[in-house]
Amino acid sequence: MSSFTVSILSLENLQAWSQLRYLLWPHYSIDHHSQDGMRIIESSNSMSFLLSIDNSKFIGFSDASIRTDYVNGCSHSPVAYLEGIFILDEFRRLGLSNLLLQEVEKWGKSKGCLELASDTSIDNFVSQNMHHKLGFTPTE
Repeated sequence: MSSFTVSILSLENLQAWSQLRYLLWPHYSIDHHSQDGMRIIESSNSMSFLLSIDNSKFIGFSDASIRTDYVNGCSHSPVAYLEGIFILDEFRRLGLSNLLLQEVEKWGKSKGCLELASDTSIDNFVSQNMHHKLGFTPTE
């Protein structure tokens, strides 16, 4: 039976994270994602979590930030904000995004956040469905 582990983005897993991120956002180069990763590693208001199977293969990630500007649908500040979440196709629909989201929620609470928010485009029905299944509700 496989086991899943969540870890924090670090220099050791930056390359694997960059490759996963490229699968979600292919319009940016892997080098661009690596540079973003370095900024996340160095930031106190950004975080990324990686999901691995059997502590060997990285299969997903979630990026989050702390936002202090106005966030649609939120009434508190700061807000933990899910910037992106991705699971490899063959591991989808197993509830694994929930593992990543739980880590984002814990991190947000540790930063004093009372709310968690995210967004997606109005025509991205796959993302809308995933957000709904994760418990997000549309606000605007």
